[in-house]
Amino acid sequence: MSTPTFDQLLEAGCHFGHLKRKWNPAMAPYIFMERNGIHIIDLYKTAAKVDEAAAALKSIAKSGKKVLFVATKKQAKQVVADKASSINMPYVIERWPGGMLTNFPTIRKAVKKMASIDKMTKDGTFDNLSKREKLQISRQRAKLEKTLGSIADLNRLPSALFVVDVLKERIAVAEANRLGIPVFAMVDTNSDPTNIDFVIPANDDASKSIEIILDTVVKAMAEGLEERKAEKVDAPAAEGDEEGAPAKGGRRRVNRRNEEAAPAEAPAAEEAPAAEA
Repeated sequence: MSTPTFDQLLEAGCHFGHLKRKWNPAMAPYIFMERNGIHIIDLYKTAAKVDEAAAALKSIAKSGKKVLFVATKKQAKQVVADKASSINMPYVIERWPGGMLTNFPTIRKAVKKMASIDKMTKDGTFDNLSKREKLQISRQRAKLEKTLGSIADLNRLPSALFVVDVLKERIAVAEANRLGIPVFAMVDTNSDPTNIDFVIPANDDASKSIEIILDTVVKAMAEGLEERKAEKVDAPAAEGDEEGAPAKGGRRRVNRRNEEAAPAEAPAAEEAPAAEA
């Protein structure tokens, strides 16, 4: 697991905060200085926090749990979609559906509706509908796909959230807090880090800054998934070795039976000289 260096974070512009007048005082511990009216984030703290978050996310991925990525701002949408898809994790890049976590069963029903429309298309039921009904269902399917397509495989609540811009995604953060779901987030100088479990102080407006942070955590999660896969492969082999062990015991039992049988043959040998006499 490789942590981005100070120079890499600097080059990506992770250190640029917001204007001083827009700052949130709770971010003071992560601010290095002010330059030309703009707050500068302490990149040594950013590097340490990225490392900490990446290790925790790797552990979650290794245990087979899901992390939901949330970023609806323009600069982050495509980056989040690409990175989350690469490790088969769910993501939300369109408008956050209110109650997605706190009212999860309703969201699941909407996802199932999408699946039932797909089933209609496959089994030929869709072809028997009128032109108007087809159009209505197609529109409904497209709308569901846009908002919920990326979470179609999320069968249960995620084990964690990764958020880009906690100010913009405050509803998602509030829902996660209410349910006790840990939140990992890129937090800029204008945001409140109080309700974030793993704060990554960084510029959340520049696409390069978002990309370098996401690249680090996604690579760590990919490592966790690979380790999980390797452990699954090793497990049957270990079981096979354990199953092979009783065979030795079986041979020992055969030997003991032979040893027990030997004394029974001995008297016959002793009787032979008596017969000759």
